[in-house]
Amino acid sequence: MIRAVVALGANLGDRGSTLRAAAAEIAALPDVEPVSSSHEVESVALTVDGLDTDKPRYRNAVVVVDTALTPEQLLDALHRVEDAHGRTREVRWGDRTLDLDVVALTDADGTHVLVDTATLTVPHPRAHERAFVLAPWLDADPDATLPGVGRVADLLTALGDDTERVDEPRLFDGPTRASRPSPTSSTGRTP
Repeated sequence: MIRAVVALGANLGDRGSTLRAAAAEIAALPDVEPVSSSHEVESVALTVDGLDTDKPRYRNAVVVVDTALTPEQLLDALHRVEDAHGRTREVRWGDRTLDLDVVALTDADGTHVLVDTATLTVPHPRAHERAFVLAPWLDADPDATLPGVGRVADLLTALGDDTERVDEPRLFDGPTRASRPSPTSSTGRTP
């Protein structure tokens, strides 16, 4: 089983309901088991040109799951969940009903899984620049590490947290059990 960190975001429609429905749909995917999740946070929309306070604000969250799916199969399943929520892809970093990104992957032994294909790059190449990913990830997994970059807690401290916590329950019920032991000398492997 691979442990996957998935970031969820939405800035159109009923954002909170969409994130909760998407988390439930991810948890119900074949060969996927929910592990932990964050509370929702809210942030200013990030566009290709930078932050845009005129755009609808984003709701973001993170879920951690164990899966027997390959990284590409997981991505395909996440795209189907996005499509079911009316996701369109005309404008890069444009407004969206739902955005699901694979942020990081870890093997059962704690080795970070590295992926670099035409459709998927893991770890996510900009996760360390985004408080709206780091803050909920830290909430879902206080011991999280972004492969090749560092501890999520340290990254968020250095970046600064400009998100606002939303007063809603975590997306998954149950205890947080997200972190796996990390090998001391591992740099990752490509599946």
